[in-house]
Amino acid sequence: MLLNFSGLQKQVLVSLWLYIGQIAIGFYAAWTGTITPKLKDLEQSPLTYDLTETQLSLVATTAYLGALPGPYVTGWLSNTIGRKPCILGGAVLTVIGSCALSLATNLATIYCSRILLGFSGGILSVMTLVYIGEIASTNIRGILLIGIGICQTFGGILLFFVGPFLSYSGTTFVGFGLSVFFTIGAIFIPESPIFYLIKGNEKSLRDTLHDIGRSEDIDQLLSVKHEYTQTSSTKDWLQLFTIKSNRRAFLIAAVLNVLQNCSGAIVVMYFCASIFEMAGSSVDSNMSMIIIGCFQLVGSLSSSILVERVGRKIMLLISTLICSLSMFLLGVYFYVYSMDQSLLINFKWFSLVILIVYYIAFDFGFGVVPNVVVGEMFTPNVRSKGSTLTLTLSWFFGFFVSTGSGVLLETVDAYVTFWFFTCINASAFVFTIFFFIETKGKSLLEIQELLSK
Repeated sequence: MLLNFSGLQKQVLVSLWLYIGQIAIGFYAAWTGTITPKLKDLEQSPLTYDLTETQLSLVATTAYLGALPGPYVTGWLSNTIGRKPCILGGAVLTVIGSCALSLATNLATIYCSRILLGFSGGILSVMTLVYIGEIASTNIRGILLIGIGICQTFGGILLFFVGPFLSYSGTTFVGFGLSVFFTIGAIFIPESPIFYLIKGNEKSLRDTLHDIGRSEDIDQLLSVKHEYTQTSSTKDWLQLFTIKSNRRAFLIAAVLNVLQNCSGAIVVMYFCASIFEMAGSSVDSNMSMIIIGCFQLVGSLSSSILVERVGRKIMLLISTLICSLSMFLLGVYFYVYSMDQSLLINFKWFSLVILIVYYIAFDFGFGVVPNVVVGEMFTPNVRSKGSTLTLTLSWFFGFFVSTGSGVLLETVDAYVTFWFFTCINASAFVFTIFFFIETKGKSLLEIQELLSK
């Protein structure tokens, strides 16, 4: 337990410590952005041979494959041994994976390390969403969940600040340091009160809720205690699809997260060096990503301020609309560039500017709101399973889109890829209009009532 802090202070402090793990996830998600050029240069690469474009693409995207099974392991364990042990286990695996990646001297080790980091990242992504969604008070839950996306963005920015100036090993060891620091802190976080509710441990439930400043929620949670103590893993999976509120929650969360992972944001991060090179940009690719990353923070911080004021739906609509227009215009730029480069001789800055606009819009809404949805829409007993299935579906589609896009960027005209992303973002805009429900200012139980209508 974190002593000398209580109430909302403890909720915020625990969340801040968990954010360190999200910074590490963001760092390794963007890792190939600065590492790919090093792997192409035998003087900087830990390998003694050149890699093909397909191999480089797999270095970037194998983390997706590792992420797929991770949440299913903790989906069962989180309701059996608790949320905290699952978070701590994911943290330890991150330390092991980052250390192995730092010391890698062959491609197989790089692949295996990326898969292990994906596995641990899958665990931590799901469990952090579940955990913060369960400990947070209604009035700050959205802000604390938005913080997950902000810190993942910050992790990417950190990479692009240090990556160009450090070696392969030096860059990767920065992520290792973050992982160690996070693991030490994870030892001291409290267990989720919802785990105690599921286990029927009323005393620990009362103590924990009082300790984190949610004494007013004790009676409300105890009133539904029977519903969550009479449960099993099989029953939980069935209730994910047989209870109307969970079905609607899964539809909304899964579609938004799949579209988010296929929207182009991750692809640009993975293959930024190739994209700016193809665009003939007059700005160095690493400097471009640092500039973009700083503007990403602007979008992310704006979302944290507005999420409990404007609401989730309005933020998503604005975000996905601007993302659609940005990807369309970037596709137009690459189309014209492929026809006649001389027409754009005075517009080599355009790709950077349009991506700045895209990432501000993405991190304002589309990049963070789907995380909020996962953390607050499912019933307590299926929250870990609903979150698991939602995120693994999104990673599954994201793996194929990211891998395919990396190949397409090298083999066909880039405008085709960006117009595909235009359609994805436009689809998210339409889906939000017709299917998304507003959860601003509502307790978790009120959200369930709204989803049941």
